[in-house]
Amino acid sequence: MATESFEEIVEDFEFMDDWEDRYRHVIDLGKGMEPLEDALKVPATKVDGCASQVWLHPKIEDGVFSFEGDSDAMIVRGLIAVLRALYSGLPVADVIKVDARAEMERLGMNEHLSSQRSNGLRAMIERIRLVAAEAAS
Repeated sequence: MATESFEEIVEDFEFMDDWEDRYRHVIDLGKGMEPLEDALKVPATKVDGCASQVWLHPKIEDGVFSFEGDSDAMIVRGLIAVLRALYSGLPVADVIKVDARAEMERLGMNEHLSSQRSNGLRAMIERIRLVAAEAAS
């Protein structure tokens, strides 16, 4: 499966009436990601505050942000894929300007995730913003 842009994901969601279809699509996005190498699943890349195990490995090359990620939960792998579509390829300074909550609202995620998943999503976004802020300073 080719990597979708965030706008393509938004467009796909607009054509899906059923939340089960949207969840399946998010899970499929996660299945399309390469798994994170075990060597990168270390305490420094582990995201605290998630109900499942989550690892984010950021990369910054020539001021451009990207990251790899993985989780032991399929829906969370899908959320990582959505966040990759949202953030990867942006200049580091622009990453911290993204209103991720508003962008996720475009997908209807805010009201359809459990409180644990919402907390985990927030923790992933905070980690991304922290790494970008440190790199930008």
